[in-house]
Amino acid sequence: MASMSATNSKNMMLFSGRCYPELADEIGKHLGVEPTPTSSYSFANGELFVRFQESVRGCDAFVVQSMAEPINEWVMETLIMIDALKRGSAKRITVVLPFYPYGRQDKKHRGREPISARLIADLLRTAGANRILTVDLHTAQIQGFFDGPVDHLFAMGTLARHIEERYAGKAMTVVAPDSGRVRVAERWTDRLGGCPLAFIHKTRDPLRPNEVVANKVVGEVEGRVCLVVDDMIDTGGTIVSASELLKQNGAADVVVAVTHPILSDPATERLASAPISEVIVTNTLPLPDHAVELEKLTVLSIAPLVAKAISEVFTDGSVTTLFGGLS
Repeated sequence: MASMSATNSKNMMLFSGRCYPELADEIGKHLGVEPTPTSSYSFANGELFVRFQESVRGCDAFVVQSMAEPINEWVMETLIMIDALKRGSAKRITVVLPFYPYGRQDKKHRGREPISARLIADLLRTAGANRILTVDLHTAQIQGFFDGPVDHLFAMGTLARHIEERYAGKAMTVVAPDSGRVRVAERWTDRLGGCPLAFIHKTRDPLRPNEVVANKVVGEVEGRVCLVVDDMIDTGGTIVSASELLKQNGAADVVVAVTHPILSDPATERLASAPISEVIVTNTLPLPDHAVELEKLTVLSIAPLVAKAISEVFTDGSVTTLFGGLS
């Protein structure tokens, strides 16, 4: 009787959505893998089509998609890419979302509201995703929404290295722009050698999105470089009102470190005129055209971090160990 043998060699394949192919290309260079050639286009009525130009059978697939404007189109494209991989018999599908969409809708504030962050997780799982790899979720609880492994990476190391080099020797206070970011700010103070922590006590009208009223500063800020940390800048209202309040309370300088530069209008205009010397972000999202000329903006690459995590997932290594137990 003839015997049949099969090799168990693993095959990594990288796939890029159309939102931000430059990031997928950069991740691929760190991995030594080029994104798989893909035919993607929109029909006249807005429906999307995706076809991969190479066989994906048995591969370990990594789908990289940033979620910038128009965000709903890229969510749908990602789901279609996952479905195409599943029907093409990919062995495992990991969705790499540098920015997790709908992350701010992670709980119900009032009755008859959706929990859209959970819906996104359900859609990804139903489409065929086995695993999610993402950076700086709006809240850590979102990891529990997906029925499968979630690798939650932190950009703090990438951002902190830049700050440590540029502001070495300066008296610094880490500032949470609201009470919800205090836990994140505490991790920053640990990273920066135990410097003081402050936060902005503010109120937000739940009926008026993107509008904030800042109240007062709690903590030691006078004469110090204040590092405001957050996971995202959308319209810039929170960050700008915090910077103005810090300056009124005697801050020597205000620096901002944020992972996701959404920068919806009028963020660029607000940041340009705000009392902020530097806004440090990563490239989890492509910069909008109007933000490219913002002189105080420093963009650091997240690609090496994501590539290391992909490599660990592919080789069944430990992502938690790789990133100091924070993931």
